[in-house]
Amino acid sequence: QLQLVESGGGLVQPGGSLRLSCAASGRTLDYYAIGWFRQAPGKEREGVSCISSDGTNAKYGDSVKGRFTVSRDDAKNTVYLQMNGLKPEDTAVYYCEAETAATDWASLFPYEYDYWGQGTQVTVSS
Repeated sequence: QLQLVESGGGLVQPGGSLRLSCAASGRTLDYYAIGWFRQAPGKEREGVSCISSDGTNAKYGDSVKGRFTVSRDDAKNTVYLQMNGLKPEDTAVYYCEAETAATDWASLFPYEYDYWGQGTQVTVSS
C-alpha cells in the first residue's frame, strides 16, 4: 500500500519561499503521477501542480504559474514543490496525491488520484 507524507509547510512572510516534500513509502513512486493540491477553509480543493511518472509532463494552476516548480527525485521516492513569491492567498493545507497512469499522464483535478497524504499547512502572513 502506498503511503504519502507531506512536509515543509510553515509560516512565511509574503514574498518568501518554501519547499514542500511528498515522501512515499510502501511502494516506489516510479510509476505514479503526483499532484499537488491545496484547500483553504471554506473553499474547494484546488489543483496547484502535477507531474507525470516519467517527469516529462508538468502542469501548474493559473494562480501559481511562474512562482511554483514541481520536481521529482525517484531515487529518494520524493516529489517536491518549490514555492517562491508566496502570497497571502496561497495560505492553505497542501496535499500530494498519487495515481498510476500512462507515463506522461498528469492531472490538476484532485479526484482523479487514488492515494493522498494528510497535508501540510502553509500560512503566508506578515
